[in-house]
Amino acid sequence: MVKTPDEVALMRESGALLAAVFEMLDAQDLAGQSTLQVNDLVERFITVDLAARPASKGQYGFQYVLNSSINQVVCHGVPSADDVIADGDIINLDITLEKNGFIADSSKTYVVGTASPAARRLVRVTQEAMWKGIGAVRPGARLGDIGFAIERHAKKHGYAVVRDYAGHGIGREMHEEPTVLHFGRAGTGMVLREGMTFTIEPMLNQGTRKVSTEEDGWTVVTDDGKLSAQSEHTVAVTATGVEVLTLRRDEGGWVRR
Repeated sequence: MVKTPDEVALMRESGALLAAVFEMLDAQDLAGQSTLQVNDLVERFITVDLAARPASKGQYGFQYVLNSSINQVVCHGVPSADDVIADGDIINLDITLEKNGFIADSSKTYVVGTASPAARRLVRVTQEAMWKGIGAVRPGARLGDIGFAIERHAKKHGYAVVRDYAGHGIGREMHEEPTVLHFGRAGTGMVLREGMTFTIEPMLNQGTRKVSTEEDGWTVVTDDGKLSAQSEHTVAVTATGVEVLTLRRDEGGWVRR
């Protein structure tokens, strides 16, 4: 759970490579592409351009390198040639990458073309909620501080936080301790220590927080059919605060603490 400085350095390398994957995707026109085409593009980029391993492929029997979750899909969407991304959609792409034995995990919800103002607002507030959670990370803080900050921001803007899924410790394994809830009470839960590495990945819904899993056993959707968005980074607790290991260049306003 707690990593040495050398281990954090290796995770930082994996995180930088994963950030490069999203920067590659930022340059793509997603409208008109199938989610399977995007999956294959990402797999080639990770394996060929970055000489790394897509950590999700084969994990728990999953056959693809990413989750592609469109509109009312909350998480774990399965890439398919039949799922074509349309103008006006929002789509979360959740990707993991392993290099030198250490895994990074991140996701971004893309706004495609002429998505509605309501959809854009949901995506923006979800990103903000993630940053509120990240901002609560420092040695001596508690896990409950993260969830409290996220849920308070979501509720302030009228959104529900999905409670069925959580962030998680990460390192040599994709899922390690601790579990990082995106709701909770400040001042409760595990005390954070320098060297801890975990994901913060809130999922916010326009309507009810209740979700269901479809027959494929993977795809999770909102119960009311309304939109959902997610934002995720892998972070490390530092001596004085937090480092975002999967930080992208378009997020340069975040200052390492």
